[in-house]
Amino acid sequence: MASLKIKKGDHVIVLAGRDKGKHGEVVEMLPREQRAVVRGVNVVRRHQKQTASQEGGIISKEAPIHISNLAIEDPKDGKPTRVGFKLLDDGKKVRFAKRSGEVIPERQ
Repeated sequence: MASLKIKKGDHVIVLAGRDKGKHGEVVEMLPREQRAVVRGVNVVRRHQKQTASQEGGIISKEAPIHISNLAIEDPKDGKPTRVGFKLLDDGKKVRFAKRSGEVIPERQ
């Protein structure tokens, strides 16, 4: 399985689908399915049965979205960018925005 360029905590922009243009933070990554759950994006309404701990009714929650429909937000100007990897002088491998050359900060 290839290394994914999007990680939990990244700010992303939706490139395709009904939520095209929306911004959000990655809440959860599902690398096996190559999908991500993004806060406020791809919100679906689901019928939920009442349980001892949860209320029943129709609830709204974020559904996973395929990572091919997402792009990382450039840390410099907030526009969609592709991601590259490079080694720093101290030998640390980091991700950088190909648009601006800026290093993408780790958010965990």
